[in-house]
Amino acid sequence: MAEEIKSLDALKDVVEGVAEAAPAEEAAAPVTEAAITREPQRDDLGRSYATGKRKDAVARVWIKPGSGKVTVNGKEINTYFARPVLQMILRQPFQVAGVDGQFDVTATVKGGGLSGQAGAVKHGISKALQLYDPSLRAALKAAGFLTRDSRVVERKKYGKAKARKSFQFSKR
Repeated sequence: MAEEIKSLDALKDVVEGVAEAAPAEEAAAPVTEAAITREPQRDDLGRSYATGKRKDAVARVWIKPGSGKVTVNGKEINTYFARPVLQMILRQPFQVAGVDGQFDVTATVKGGGLSGQAGAVKHGISKALQLYDPSLRAALKAAGFLTRDSRVVERKKYGKAKARKSFQFSKR
């Protein structure tokens, strides 16, 4: 077995001996995001695909270089998302990445309401952009667009009118 270490000098000698015995490899530094070189992921047609989710909505999104045309479920963005706020939500990833009007988007989205669907398409666009051009990842991640928003509707509890609302209480 190993000898017993009774002083700090003895400990120092043991540590130096272990360091000399170890091969002169690079120190095992923690793997950071910058150390990983990411490859662009594109199909044969030059498109990138990603899935975005928000509440109960799931969006399948394809992006390719183009003039900035956005099609959702076969309709133009102005037709499908009539409210300007929802259209603004869809444009946010392009504005943050600095590539506004450079990509065509084709998306199919199912489930949820319009607000959830807009959030799902935004999440899908963000993921597809970073797959198409990995250099855009830092800006999209800093804005929080690559993180799936996990907030969903709270379930109804028994003995309650809704998730938290109680029935009227009568003391007498």
